[in-house]
Amino acid sequence: MKPHTYQFLVGVFASVGSVLYGYDLGVIAGVVGSTSYAELFQATAAQNGAVVSLFTGGAFFGAMFAGPAGDYLGRRLTIMLGAILFLLGGGIQTGAQHLNYLYAGRAIAGLGVGFLTMIIPVYQSEIAHPSIRGRVTALQQFMLGIGAFMAGWITWGCFRNYTNSAQWRLPLGIQNLPAVILAALILFFPESPRWLVDHDRADEGLRTLAKLHSNGDVTDEWVRAEFASIQETVSFEHAHEAKSYMELFTNISAFRRLFLACSIQAATQMTGVSAIQYFSVSIFAQIGISADEALKYQAINSILALIAQAMCMLLIDKFGRRPTLIVGNLVNCVMFMIATILLAKFPPSTNSGSTAGWGFIIVTWLYNISFSFACGPLSWIIPAEIFDTHTRSKGVSLATMMSYAFNTLIGQITSIAIEAVGWRYFVLFAVCNLTNAIFFYFVLPETKRVPLEQMSTVIFAKDAPWIVVGKNSAHYRAAAAAVSVGKGDLEAKKEEIEM
Repeated sequence: MKPHTYQFLVGVFASVGSVLYGYDLGVIAGVVGSTSYAELFQATAAQNGAVVSLFTGGAFFGAMFAGPAGDYLGRRLTIMLGAILFLLGGGIQTGAQHLNYLYAGRAIAGLGVGFLTMIIPVYQSEIAHPSIRGRVTALQQFMLGIGAFMAGWITWGCFRNYTNSAQWRLPLGIQNLPAVILAALILFFPESPRWLVDHDRADEGLRTLAKLHSNGDVTDEWVRAEFASIQETVSFEHAHEAKSYMELFTNISAFRRLFLACSIQAATQMTGVSAIQYFSVSIFAQIGISADEALKYQAINSILALIAQAMCMLLIDKFGRRPTLIVGNLVNCVMFMIATILLAKFPPSTNSGSTAGWGFIIVTWLYNISFSFACGPLSWIIPAEIFDTHTRSKGVSLATMMSYAFNTLIGQITSIAIEAVGWRYFVLFAVCNLTNAIFFYFVLPETKRVPLEQMSTVIFAKDAPWIVVGKNSAHYRAAAAAVSVGKGDLEAKKEEIEM
């Protein structure tokens, strides 16, 4: 098996944890929108918001604990711990007889997902070759899309075919199956070689690196060069170790990376994606579309998202991070502007649901394609690759916490805001997508194909300017391009020899 194929398959299995998050994103709209759920719990808009947001609130703390756990236990054991926590929470949700049980189950399952979504991109970025790192790390969003796809069709099928509590218990119960598989098998896969070297297990780290990149040949030229680079970087980082989270704020280079990673995660949530995913039934009702139809259209939406995510995996290491994220936010802005106009002009009282409804559905689909190709995958790819080995777990942990903090905010207020101000709520997301694009134009550097060990010396050097456009940053852009081209040429030569 070719090394790149092996790395990709390891990344695919680790991303089973992302399926759990994606499944929840897709399933919860059907749960809170089902008739049996409403009859049993008689929940208010605020209580439904709590059911949604407690999951992401739990994930906030899971991401926080996953940082030190990833450094202490290793990447694989942290993944297993997250899967076990999710199983516990999923079981409580499935058997809930009272809203309080559902609250507890959602919070515990969210805790597990926080562990998983924080550590999986870190693990993937550390096992992948620079030339395919974007593709492997983009698996996080692609497998999230697989989960949403499964949830969309399962939820719709249960909504149509059941009238009792199976209408929402069955979809919630099915989500436990991927967690069982992940917890049972993750230890059969290789540990991160960078984590092994960082924990004085250099020989094991070399063997693992060789297994990942040269079919076990520890004398391979690229493996030896990469191993030496990792050792040198780790030795430097031990001498200048981020012994606490505080050093991420006091070291200017580390703080710049932290600021960028947290900004990307916050901006991604403010694109409006969570509002649509969590409350699609309520949102579609604003233009006169029934709950049954809304769930069906969201299930179709999940297919389009998968296609877009697959295209991102194929093209992101060619197009690069920076232009993709900027253009994606601009497209999102246009789609939200059109959707807001349709909601404002054609409320249910106008009986224009057929024509305007289809316009709204198509715009929602186009928005989802844009988000799934650009913003979604890059919110995981960029934070996982910009930190150095010793700050990666801590930095990605804080960035993921930021994602869930904003996700929780959106989950809690969306239902209430729709009831209070209707279509006006969606103006917020049109504005945020536009400001996202402007912000990233000025501050987001290109990291495509740059080796992890050279992020600190090239793109995020201490004297590198934070504003990445203009003459002051031209030298650093050229240096980054030179490093990435050099690594690509080395890989091309290696592939020519193998052929």
